[in-house]
Amino acid sequence: MSLTYKDSGVDKEAGYKQVELIKKSIKKTHSENVLSNIGGFSGLFKLDSGGMKEPVLVSGTDGVGTKLKLAFMTDRHDTIGEDLVAMCVNDILCQGAKPLFFLDYIGTGKLKPEKMAQVVEGVSNGCIKAGCSLIGGETAEMPGFYKDGEYDLAGFCVGLVDKGKIIDGKDIEEDDVILGLPSSGIHSNGYSLVRKIVFEKENMDLNEKIDGLEGTLGEELLKPTRIYIDPVLDLSKRFDIKGLVHITGGGFYENIPRVLPQGLTGHIDTTKIDTPHIFNLLKKWGNMDEKEMYSTFNMGVGMIMIVKKEDLEDVENFLKEKEEKFYKLGKIKKGNEGVVLC
Repeated sequence: MSLTYKDSGVDKEAGYKQVELIKKSIKKTHSENVLSNIGGFSGLFKLDSGGMKEPVLVSGTDGVGTKLKLAFMTDRHDTIGEDLVAMCVNDILCQGAKPLFFLDYIGTGKLKPEKMAQVVEGVSNGCIKAGCSLIGGETAEMPGFYKDGEYDLAGFCVGLVDKGKIIDGKDIEEDDVILGLPSSGIHSNGYSLVRKIVFEKENMDLNEKIDGLEGTLGEELLKPTRIYIDPVLDLSKRFDIKGLVHITGGGFYENIPRVLPQGLTGHIDTTKIDTPHIFNLLKKWGNMDEKEMYSTFNMGVGMIMIVKKEDLEDVENFLKEKEEKFYKLGKIKKGNEGVVLC
């Protein structure tokens, strides 16, 4: 008996079908800088420094963690790709970089072209919001490696910033002001704990409608991570943004100290935050204390900016003109605690 690759569980025809399904989604992200076509061995992107004196490439890679489990359980795959883009572009934004292009990786046990096309559609939507081009990727079919119907995602982003405009936190000083931009929800961190609370402890159904939430529990948990390119990139061009913090895994306690020079501490008034109801529910269901919540989740703030107090009024006016909600969270003080929440 003559064996084929398909006999081993790898369906090349399904791969060809997927490429056809995703071509349109990918093409709509392309700028004039993209020089390659879909299906080549690599992606080509023409670098335009935009008048920068010393252009610096900034890169980032990430995944979406166990939030994927929610996509599997609900069989909804059109938003998880947007999460993937957000996690990468928000990270490089923290150095002041404008995203240029993005690549994705999908690994699965059995390739289902329509499902993978939904994932890539989400990636494309994220790239459009971030103003970058999806120029390549890989879908790997690996029979026996993943459970039926499951897959994994990883993303890689490259951006550009002028060396003299890199945001690295080194100039942060006492009395600088801390501002926060709202999150869209849980984003893509803490989902192992979320699942433990929701399924193991509370034995809840994702189709449940809960008072205080806009839709079902599943819809709330699958809300895509917010992409902060707009308004942060415009702000960084107009004002001296001393530090940017993407509130991801580790919450406030781990991420804020990452940008602070030694001997300085961020003091934050958490009462200023309009915390989404889902966090209040998780706290109640999990019987969690305040510190654990702020050590795990974004609690309603996905991006933090540190600015000079002299610039505060102008920055606030800029955000108001853009109808961008923000929180005046606190200020930088001397100390070695890293962050103090009150």
